[in-house]
Amino acid sequence: MHKILVSGCLNGRPIRFNSTNVPVSSMIWDRWAAEGRLVSFCPELAAGFPVPRPPAEMIDSTAHVVLAGHGRVEEDNGSDVTEAFVEGARLALERAVAEGCVMAVLTDGSPSCGTTYVYDGTFSGGTSEGMGVSAQLLHDHGLPVFPENQIEDADKFLRSLADEIEA
Repeated sequence: MHKILVSGCLNGRPIRFNSTNVPVSSMIWDRWAAEGRLVSFCPELAAGFPVPRPPAEMIDSTAHVVLAGHGRVEEDNGSDVTEAFVEGARLALERAVAEGCVMAVLTDGSPSCGTTYVYDGTFSGGTSEGMGVSAQLLHDHGLPVFPENQIEDADKFLRSLADEIEA
C-alpha cells in the first residue's frame, strides 16, 4: 500500500506555532486514514521546537537558498532558527523514505511545509510563491508534494501509481 507523508497539524493535532491545527474535511482524506496510508510528521516538532513557538519565516531567501546554506529562517523576535528548519527537513525526508511514502500532503504557507506559497519574511502577512524548507527537500528528492487544499490532485496522483502497478 502506498503511504503518504502528511503534516502533523493536518491530522488534528494542535501543534502549529500558535497551538492550532489545520482541519481537513475530505472524504478522500478520511478514506486514506481508514486505509492506514497517512504518516503524520511535523518537521518543526521533530527538530525540537516547542508548542507554542514564535512564528518563523524565511528572510530574503528561498528554500533552495536555505538548503544550500546561504539563506536563513528567523523567528519574529530575530532568532536565527535556520539549522533547526534544515534538520526538520532532513528528518522529514528520512521518515518519508523509511515509511515508503510516495508523496506528501503538507500545510501550505508554512516555512517548513509550504508547497505553493510561504510567508514573505516581513512578518506582515504577505506571501510569496515558493516552498517551505521540508517541502523543497522532499520535492528535490523526487517526492511529489501537494498542499492540503489539493487533495483531489493528490488522490489522482495516488490512483495513477495504482494504475501503473496493475498495467
